Amino acid sequence: MNHFDYIDQQILLQIREDARKPFSQIAEELKISNSLVHQRIRKLKENGVINKAEFVIDEKQIGYKTKSYVGIRLKEARYAKSVVNDLAKIPEILECNYVSGNYALFILIFAYDNHHLRNILYEQVHQIDGVAGTDSFICFDTNFKRQITLESLVKGKQI
Repeated sequence: MNHFDYIDQQILLQIREDARKPFSQIAEELKISNSLVHQRIRKLKENGVINKAEFVIDEKQIGYKTKSYVGIRLKEARYAKSVVNDLAKIPEILECNYVSGNYALFILIFAYDNHHLRNILYEQVHQIDGVAGTDSFICFDTNFKRQITLESLVKGKQI
């Protein structure tokens, strides 16, 4: 989907703030029909613009006090896919990205504490065939976290 009109833009702005906002309320605020909101959101989902609506859990509130970004070096590039598949099996790894530079992969791990992080790294990540080494970057605090800006949509640019 390469073009968004004003209605799509406004609907995206509304649901970005609150994904549970009733479609009827969005329709009322935008002064459009409820069925139009349903149609547009269905179209946005079908085109992959909207992937899902979810609750955001605060990791610290449920005991995960250590957040770490980890760069992973591979023995050889051919291991990349199998390493990613094995990393996906570790529940404390919330994100995995292919990156350029010194690492092949960059992952995000949440652990209860530093000891738990060490166990995840030494007992699980380092045991994966193809992993040559890791470097960990402990995150002291998250200053802000946000979704992609919709400014380019609002300004009428195509994405």
